Amino acid sequence: MAVDPAKFVREVKAEVSKVTWPTRKETLVTTGLVFAMATVAAIFFFVVDQVVGLGVRALFGMGI
Repeated sequence: MAVDPAKFVREVKAEVSKVTWPTRKETLVTTGLVFAMATVAAIFFFVVDQVVGLGVRALFGMGI
């Protein structure tokens, strides 16, 4: 089976032309949502970690 680099490049160009690229606004909105959700997740896990740590310290009497 022979490999034809020119055919490969033509096929890649054809496939890339079929892609529906997001607009600048869609990209910015999606990026903002990702940062917002990452921040919410970080705050949630920080709070859970603090509560669990408080419970462990209270359970083992290490003081607060």
